[in-house]
Amino acid sequence: MRKPIMAGNWKMYKTPAETTAFFEKFRPLVEKAEHCEIVICPPYTDIAAAVAAAQGTRIGIGAQDLYWVKEGAYTGEVSAPMLKACGCSHVLVGHSERRQYFEETNETVLQRTIAALDAGLTPIVCVGERLAQREAGETEAVLSLQFRGGIALLSPAQFARIVVAYEPVWAIGTGKTATPEIAADAHRVLRAQVRGHFGADAAGAVRILYGGSVKPDNVRILMAQPEIDGVLVGGASLDANSFAGIVNF
Repeated sequence: MRKPIMAGNWKMYKTPAETTAFFEKFRPLVEKAEHCEIVICPPYTDIAAAVAAAQGTRIGIGAQDLYWVKEGAYTGEVSAPMLKACGCSHVLVGHSERRQYFEETNETVLQRTIAALDAGLTPIVCVGERLAQREAGETEAVLSLQFRGGIALLSPAQFARIVVAYEPVWAIGTGKTATPEIAADAHRVLRAQVRGHFGADAAGAVRILYGGSVKPDNVRILMAQPEIDGVLVGGASLDANSFAGIVNF
C-alpha cells in the first residue's frame, strides 16, 4: 500500500510570525492523522519557524525550490545541504510556476532532483500540461517528454526515493479542478512511463500526487481514485482549518 502524502505549498505567503500562528492552530487538528504523511512547504524565510513549530510532530517541512550547486557565488540561491541543515525533509522541484516564470527546464529539474537526493532530501518532482496543450490533445506527449527529460535519467535507486506530482497548469489557482477521471488518466500515463523505464515494482511503489485547486470539498472524491496517492495543495493550505480538512479527508 502506498501511504498518501498531503502536501501544502504556501508559495510567496506568510511571515515567520504568521507561520508560528498557523502551526498553533494546525497541530492539534492533525495530531491523530496517521493515515498519511503531511508536508508543508513555506517560503525560505519561514523554514526555521516552521521547523521549530513542527518539532515533536510527524509534519515534514519542505522548501519550494533549490539550486543544484552545493555552494558558491550564486547570489540569491539556496542549496540542498543548506535546506537539510535547516531541518527540511522535502523540496519541490520543477513546479509549474518555476517552469513558467523562471525558465526551469527538464534538464535543470533533473539537476535539482539529483542535488536534493544527494543531500538526503525527498524531492517532489512536478510535471503537468498547460491548457493549450490539453486542448490540442498533447497531454500524454507533454507528460512523457517531462518524464523522459527530468525523471527517467535517474538511476533506479535514485528514482525509488522521489515523489511525483501531477499538476495540470490550467487547474492551478484558477478554481478549475481536473475531474477525478482526468487526473487518474494522467496518473496512469505517468505510471506507465515509470513501468517502461524502471519496471513494474517501481511503478507500483511510486507515489504520484495531484495538484490543482484542491479544496476540502473535492479532496475526498480525488483521493477515491486508486491512482492518486495524495495531493499538492496551494491556496487551501494557507488556512489551518482548510488544510486540516484536506489532511483528514
